[in-house]
Amino acid sequence: MHRHSLRSSIRARALGAALVFMGAVSAAHAQPTLAQAFDAAWARQPEAAALQVRRDAAQAQGRAARAWTPEPMALELSSRTDRWQGDDGVREREVGLAVPLWLPGERARSGALADAEAGAVESRVGAARLRVAEALREAHWTLQRSAVDVTLARDRQAAAQRLAADVARRLAAGDLARADQHQADGALAAADSSLAQALAVQVVARQKWRAVVGTAVAEPPADAVVAMEPAPPESAALDPDAHPALRDLQDRAAVAERAAALSSVRTRANPELTLATTRERDGRGEPALRTVTLGLRIPFGAGDRQAAVAANAHAEALDLQTQLSMERDRIAGERDAAHARVDAARAQLTAAERLARLAAESRGFFDKSFRLGETDLPTRLRIEGEAVEAQRQEARSRIDLAAAISHWRQSLGLLFE
Repeated sequence: MHRHSLRSSIRARALGAALVFMGAVSAAHAQPTLAQAFDAAWARQPEAAALQVRRDAAQAQGRAARAWTPEPMALELSSRTDRWQGDDGVREREVGLAVPLWLPGERARSGALADAEAGAVESRVGAARLRVAEALREAHWTLQRSAVDVTLARDRQAAAQRLAADVARRLAAGDLARADQHQADGALAAADSSLAQALAVQVVARQKWRAVVGTAVAEPPADAVVAMEPAPPESAALDPDAHPALRDLQDRAAVAERAAALSSVRTRANPELTLATTRERDGRGEPALRTVTLGLRIPFGAGDRQAAVAANAHAEALDLQTQLSMERDRIAGERDAAHARVDAARAQLTAAERLARLAAESRGFFDKSFRLGETDLPTRLRIEGEAVEAQRQEARSRIDLAAAISHWRQSLGLLFE
């Protein structure tokens, strides 16, 4: 009996643990974090799909730069006979091996170029991930603003319905005129229109979210702002050159510089070392002779063609260095502006909270006075509209602060934690 109860207890605990786990998974799916949404968005990008192939290509280029020869060796076969002319028995067979040779300094600079291109693959991915983060942040806060607008529009509609019902009841009692009923019904119609418009904007925001993230991740909760991203450290505490966009340009500039350095030593085609063995016979009855041939093929310089290649490589390096300088200045200005927007958003939120509190208190005062017949309906409608707008500004300011912090992190090149 005791053993049976022990088994039942173990089963109950296992079942409970499974239900807790399933509930946690379901909750995580229902309310995804921005990090989970970012992972889903990045998995859909072409850069993510091609990343491993690009890494393999960079590794293959590195192996090619470390090889003993710049090009694969070649086997040379030749045969000479007079069978179709005098047929005196002249025969010659030659087997040779052609070995391309590195130009002076070419191998080292090819290796440096391969290393730079391998680094450029990773920095290119970092810049692409930052662009995806920017798109996700924009879609997320657009969706949050639309959700707040829908919530406030529903609240406004509910308040207008209550007011219209109150006016209708007082009209039936003879306390208000038919014109007051028309004004209340008009306010309700305006609230219905605002709700329809807010719902349409939310549909567009949801489509934008799905375009970035896809359908594998659920939308963020529509009834509250998802937890804000943590405030980043001060700009001075971060390495300015660690920004993914700058690293991408830096690595691209390094690739162009090393390509220019490589082109400066590739002034001609690669020379070739030839090693061949020949077996020949001058005629019938003559002994066959074997000889060994060692040859060196040295091409002439490429001239203007090579000069054009080198000039284009140097121009590309200069272009990217100029872009890097301009991008560094742009990012520094964007960081300062983003930080200033965060400070301004905090001040706006403080003011909006105070205004919303005062407007809510005024609405309570005028609602009571209207019920007592001390305030007319136009004034009551005006106070209601001001309270709704103040509430909207407070909710918007709260999201604007969260979005400003998010954009500040974006300007610093930070992703989602």
